[in-house]
Amino acid sequence: MGLRRLMRCCCCCIAKHADDGDKIDFGGGNVHVVTSKEDWDQRIAEANKDGKTVVANFSASWCGPCRVIAPVYAEMSQTYPQLMFLTIDVDDLMEFSSSWDIRATPTFFFLKNEQQVDKLVGANKPELEKKVAAVADAAGSKTV
Repeated sequence: MGLRRLMRCCCCCIAKHADDGDKIDFGGGNVHVVTSKEDWDQRIAEANKDGKTVVANFSASWCGPCRVIAPVYAEMSQTYPQLMFLTIDVDDLMEFSSSWDIRATPTFFFLKNEQQVDKLVGANKPELEKKVAAVADAAGSKTV
């Protein structure tokens, strides 16, 4: 079963399947859209050098919940500039996304020094806000 088909099956609460011309901008705020494995490696190296925790959002433009949470994620990226916010489109980077065992979108990974410290599957706004605040607090960081 292809990743895209699997994602359609597993992504709960999809409002509708968006047309290709109806793509959402996942790069708002201080969110970096990862476009390749090399880009990912560069961002992770930058985060490690700067001592930043990474919040990685594996998302898809056709996923209703992903589209709903994207502006919230972008807003959090501005509230917590001490964290690095990344978005990976699972359709653009299928092989890379598969290596992370993504079974539903959105899936958020929280990484410190390349190690997973937390994970959230789904577009649960209160839970995402809680987890982002917790990793920011653990880093001893203040919000803007």
